[in-house]
Amino acid sequence: MSRITSETKGVFVIGVTPFDQNGEIDFNSLDRVTDFYYEKGADGLTILGMMGEAPKLTQSESIEITRCTIKRSAGKPVVVGVSAPGMAAISELTKAVMDLGAAGVMVAPPSTLRTDEQIIGYYRNVIETIGTDVPVVLQDFPLATSVQISSKTLGNIFEAHPSIVMLKHEDWPGLQKISDLRAAEANGRRRVSILAGNAGVFLPEEMQRGADGAMTGFPFPEMMADVVRLSQEGKVEEAHDRFDAYLPLVRYEQQPGLGLAVRKYVLAKRGAIATPAQRRPGSVLSPVAVKEVEHLLSRQEAKLAALK
Repeated sequence: MSRITSETKGVFVIGVTPFDQNGEIDFNSLDRVTDFYYEKGADGLTILGMMGEAPKLTQSESIEITRCTIKRSAGKPVVVGVSAPGMAAISELTKAVMDLGAAGVMVAPPSTLRTDEQIIGYYRNVIETIGTDVPVVLQDFPLATSVQISSKTLGNIFEAHPSIVMLKHEDWPGLQKISDLRAAEANGRRRVSILAGNAGVFLPEEMQRGADGAMTGFPFPEMMADVVRLSQEGKVEEAHDRFDAYLPLVRYEQQPGLGLAVRKYVLAKRGAIATPAQRRPGSVLSPVAVKEVEHLLSRQEAKLAALK
């Protein structure tokens, strides 16, 4: 299993955790959705993130999901989310998943952090706890964590800890942050890989600002793969045209508390998972919402046909 580095590029889909109607992990669907992601253009996967319902899993379940995903990925890189309130849980899960062959771990800051000193100290504790040989993705997602990390503070953390090789960029608005980080690198600071989250809402612009790819769970990975590829080839207008066909569904997913339900519904409709069920607590699409999603999917299909 390859490990992520500061040069990693491409699309790392944030994987869902499939459940059956009783809330048990559906391992057959886990295999199926893993295959689906790669067939649709993923270069790697990130599992046990916020959209993977990680807080609803036991530690043993998280390890078994990792084991199955890495095995099914057949050598492709799998990053594992290990965020937790305390260092003991982060340490235990990190050791387990790295022993299984994970490409690295992703850590988001806890919502209790407020000052730059606290944020810097937190990531120092993380690296001291898991060791400098583990590649780390720093997840910068203030909309979910309420932790605001400035470009300067990120730079200080990157310089202090070379094992933090990737930023999952999910600040919003945050395009300037990408520009700031790349400008600092041009002036001599070490490079980090930047993969964009936020369900891909700003993916074309993020690629133009210097992102290396996408790390999010939009249920059409082929869109992200196409936009990243076309952007890297300098075909900016073609990248925007491809993105625009999917934009209404990307927008619809942004409804707070409903995004995962939409995502799982579409994945089930596409045959990637058997059921859109979430482990409790979780939202369910109303009949009206289902009609709206179906309408968006039909319009999306027509727009894509027009691009061919």
